[in-house]
Amino acid sequence: MPDSIKIKVNDQIYKTKIGTTIEEFIETYGIKCSTQIVAAKVDNKIQELTYNLNRDCRLEFVDLLSKDGIRIYVRGLTFIFIRACRELYPECNVSIEHSMSKGLYCEICGGINLTPSKVKKIEKRMREIVELDEPFERYTVSIEEAKAIFTDMGFLDKLDILEYRPEETVNLYRCGWMTDYLYGYMVPSTGYLKKFELMFYLPGVIIRHPTVDAKGEIPEFVDSPKLYKIFREAEKWSQIIKVENVAQLNKMIEQGRGGDLIRMNEAYLENQIADIANEIYENADRIKLVLIAGPSSSGKTTFAQRLRVQLMVKGLDPVPISMDDYFLNREDIPVDENGEKDLESIDIIDIDLFNEQMTAMIQGEEVEIPRYNFQRGKREYIGNKVKLKSGQLIIVEGIHALNEKLTAMIPKSNKYKIYISALTQLNIDNHNRIPTTDTRLIRRMVRDFKFRGTSIEDTLSLWSNVRRGEERNIFPFQEQADIMLNTALIYELAVLKPYILPLLDEIDEDSPYYIEVNRIKKFMKYFVELEDDDIPNNSILREFIGGSCF
Repeated sequence: MPDSIKIKVNDQIYKTKIGTTIEEFIETYGIKCSTQIVAAKVDNKIQELTYNLNRDCRLEFVDLLSKDGIRIYVRGLTFIFIRACRELYPECNVSIEHSMSKGLYCEICGGINLTPSKVKKIEKRMREIVELDEPFERYTVSIEEAKAIFTDMGFLDKLDILEYRPEETVNLYRCGWMTDYLYGYMVPSTGYLKKFELMFYLPGVIIRHPTVDAKGEIPEFVDSPKLYKIFREAEKWSQIIKVENVAQLNKMIEQGRGGDLIRMNEAYLENQIADIANEIYENADRIKLVLIAGPSSSGKTTFAQRLRVQLMVKGLDPVPISMDDYFLNREDIPVDENGEKDLESIDIIDIDLFNEQMTAMIQGEEVEIPRYNFQRGKREYIGNKVKLKSGQLIIVEGIHALNEKLTAMIPKSNKYKIYISALTQLNIDNHNRIPTTDTRLIRRMVRDFKFRGTSIEDTLSLWSNVRRGEERNIFPFQEQADIMLNTALIYELAVLKPYILPLLDEIDEDSPYYIEVNRIKKFMKYFVELEDDDIPNNSILREFIGGSCF
């Protein structure tokens, strides 16, 4: 039996001894990437750098220019953050809440109120742990052993979720005295985690970390107080109804109270939409243009319809305008730096025409609204003439709606800007959150397959471009909104589970999207399924699973 194996990296073949770890292989051949390597793909499956190479294989390195690399890095930072907090404040409980200003917002409770000086102490202790370069040791235990370990650690919130783990064992990580489970791969040791900052953000702290957009560096901090307020409101409501994590959601469903939860959540969202409609109504003498924006799969279409209904209840009769009808003719669309037509850019909209017609309508003039013929790539005029009646207003929904450039000729007093997004507040447990982008991606995969005949792989192939467009055209303007609305439904992943899992199961290991699919499958398996019978036909979720009255 040969004692060496062949490793293919890009188009080059290397020989190495059987049993060599990926980390040793990198050191032996002096392999470098443009940013720090934190893991590797072995024949399209992510493995940690401590993985032993024992056969001929293809190797691709995972660094901080990939979403997978950032997740691994942040997972390690989260571990040492929790450890540092517990070492300094032994009775505290750490809760990893949500993304915030390109970082990770966390709170610490249990007899401690954070202050800037305490945050500095935690960061100092984290840097000491990094300097120790202590290993993250992975080991496998039974569910019962894991429960005993978590009880000893004081991580009691993890006990309930283990009841819903489909496997009989669980992989834990030990670093120094602390053991935890953070749902994914880790770096080999704490010495890999040198790039981070802690920032006090009342009442919690933001772990500032490298991002893909910042090319593996820590990005500049941009405050998002309105977005933070929405997250806080969602957190308070989940506390009120006692559904703060997946285990609590599962128990409610098992107790036969899933229908009640659906009705409560839908009523809660309808009250918020009614409040928005009331604010517009109370200012109807000046508000003539309602602008709605949000990232993909936020439920913009259904929200706009529900808002329109609420405004009609108030005696207003909104006129919906599609931003698509103001696209430039295809031959006039400018190209980007790569010579390609950027269909996500605001520059594909005839802004002059849009402002001309909106200002005319606001002043009571009749205008002929164009219709965009996507087959011909041209605007057409087919006699769609519109004139606002007394008390009427215009509703415009689109990705650029909050960008002031779109409506530069319209006074701010005449505009009311709404930002909506599905901001998931539900966590798996205190140390493991569900990213908001995952909920939106699952919504989109289900909808695209069900109504557009689009495969999971095709949706995933477009997702990175969709996200890039959001980062460029939506998120920078979200804080300019007059109001924000969270369209995430606390029950929805339990409903989406039977829709999405069969689709994900069809993706094989050779697919370029297998790693992403497998990641989603792992956390979705923790949910108890919830029937969709009680979901009303005007629910935002109906936009994705079907049965919408809109």
